[in-house]
Amino acid sequence: MLRDGVYVAPALDQMRVGFEEQAAEIIASGGSAFVLDVPEFSEQDRVAVDALFDRTALYQKLVKTADDFMQNVDAMSEVEARRILRQMSRDFALIEATDFFPARARQVASAALTDAEKALAARFSPEEPSPIHAVISRCNATDYQGCTWATRHHLWVDRVASAWLIKRFIDQQARFLWLERAADCPPSAIGFDFDGAKFTHIEDYITFEVLLRSFGLEKDGALNRIATLVHQLDVGGGRVAEAAGFEAILSGARERCADDDTLLAEMNGTLDNLYLAFSKAGATTRMEGS
Repeated sequence: MLRDGVYVAPALDQMRVGFEEQAAEIIASGGSAFVLDVPEFSEQDRVAVDALFDRTALYQKLVKTADDFMQNVDAMSEVEARRILRQMSRDFALIEATDFFPARARQVASAALTDAEKALAARFSPEEPSPIHAVISRCNATDYQGCTWATRHHLWVDRVASAWLIKRFIDQQARFLWLERAADCPPSAIGFDFDGAKFTHIEDYITFEVLLRSFGLEKDGALNRIATLVHQLDVGGGRVAEAAGFEAILSGARERCADDDTLLAEMNGTLDNLYLAFSKAGATTRMEGS
């Protein structure tokens, strides 16, 4: 149904494209439409129009949801907690998509979402490694061939992505050992993603990012985008559109797969697909062994 009306949006290129497409559809349907620029407003009108785009109330509602989540997460199942967190992430993305004049409310909501992600990690990944203060040393992949790599069992985002990275880009003959306790790591194995491991969180870098930099893979644009996704899901911060979908797939796979070997095999395909998709979006480094 065509209605009379005026729609207002900031003079951004993506807004103009959308308006022009709408106008073309209206005209094709026998109506009339015009896309007009308004170069100047009176101060009074400027205040009134800017208020139409104020997303503060929506962000405040999201902060309240995050606060409630953190207060009740201890009583939730992991599946329920991750479902709620995914919904909060989607809500934040929807608000952010139309927040053309971001103010402090967006920062507060983003921080609350990050705190909620940390609360979930603390609840369901209590052995998550603490970051250490150190310089990331360069390693030669030729010195890490046919090794046994060990990490905590019941794989989650950083560990499953790091194992994929090791197998695909560092040590194609890698064998993996899944530890019930990090302290049980044998001296002959190369540990990753636990306190005291050879490769673990350093400064603000998660294990996946440390491995990237240790083996000189940080210039690969597709791997960097996966790193941002893993960082977001592991410790919060950054936003990758595919993160929520990846988390949902991993949650389902972890429920269905009988052991971590099966889980890694399942998720290797998902990470392969993400890598290739991100590569086509601009990265140039090819994946070895694919």
